[in-house]
Amino acid sequence: MSDNITLQRITTLDGGAAEQLSRLLIHVVEDGASVGFLPPLSREEAEGYWQQVIADDVQLWAAIQGECIIGTVQLHLAMKANALHRAEIAKLMVDPSSRRGGIGRKLMHTAEQAAFCEGRSLLVLDTRSGDPSNLLYRSIGYIEAGHIPHYARSANGELDGTTLYYKLLAHDKNGVKE
Repeated sequence: MSDNITLQRITTLDGGAAEQLSRLLIHVVEDGASVGFLPPLSREEAEGYWQQVIADDVQLWAAIQGECIIGTVQLHLAMKANALHRAEIAKLMVDPSSRRGGIGRKLMHTAEQAAFCEGRSLLVLDTRSGDPSNLLYRSIGYIEAGHIPHYARSANGELDGTTLYYKLLAHDKNGVKE
């Protein structure tokens, strides 16, 4: 279960964080996740990716068990003047050996709270159509906005569709309302 999991915002990649994040990314890609990479994913490519993630408009959150990073989610804040009310959820990843314990749900809740604190009222995301992640997003209130066929190549060479989702965050004096 996720009871012994702590969530922490990652603002720098020191203390082995880049190595742990790279290991996580490689594990989820090897397991078939559609997160922008194809297997085999080299450690150098994974580390290069994480080095460019930390930015003013990106919040990176990690799920930590003991001293190991076992999950992440990113909140990409839209920075254009007409888009300051929205953000995108990206790269929700949980290590395959730690799935089905509520970690993804906890990461999503944390990202939503962070979006609320940034004054964002609209969240968007996309995920490969048919993946289990679709069930998670629907169960926490995301609404399907559409489907794009042939969106991303899978490890087997086929082009898979993606499903777009959104969620309106209701603001009240206590934070995000479900």
